Amino acid sequence: MNRPLPAPRLRVPTHEDALAWHRVFADPEVMEFYGGKPAPLSVYEELTARQRRHDAERGFCLWTILDESDEVLGFTGAQPWLPQWGPAGAIEIGWRLGRAHWGKGYVTAAARETLRRVREAGVPEVVAMVRPGNERSIAVTRRLGMRAAETYPHPTLAEDALCFRLELNRRTDNAA
Repeated sequence: MNRPLPAPRLRVPTHEDALAWHRVFADPEVMEFYGGKPAPLSVYEELTARQRRHDAERGFCLWTILDESDEVLGFTGAQPWLPQWGPAGAIEIGWRLGRAHWGKGYVTAAARETLRRVREAGVPEVVAMVRPGNERSIAVTRRLGMRAAETYPHPTLAEDALCFRLELNRRTDNAA
């Protein structure tokens, strides 16, 4: 990316952010790689509550991304990988952004801040699980300096999930 990145702010998600995430992610295009249809509000209420617990217990979570005018753009952050398949015991970084904000550098800037924060929390390595074909997310992993590591059979899809890894005990030019 040749242009300067924006300077989004990250905050621990509030109860009100559940409604904002629900609204921002109601776009089927945003949800293409997450089931293809919007999730009910209750999913985001549970997710934001869980993230507040993660932040209190671990010092990191999926944070709400805000732009310069405090508009909620989406989320980025890290959390333990919980499914019974995939990289058991890993800390996964992830992001999801409202369609109106794609292509502006928000996710890359916010994910770099995520890496800084989880490194400070003592996390030695992170993974990013990405569905094949999600070229936007694959591009973000590359900008962060992550490497394609392995694939895992997805339990409900007819495709393997891609796992990217990044060691945090060493700095790279991309992860600074």
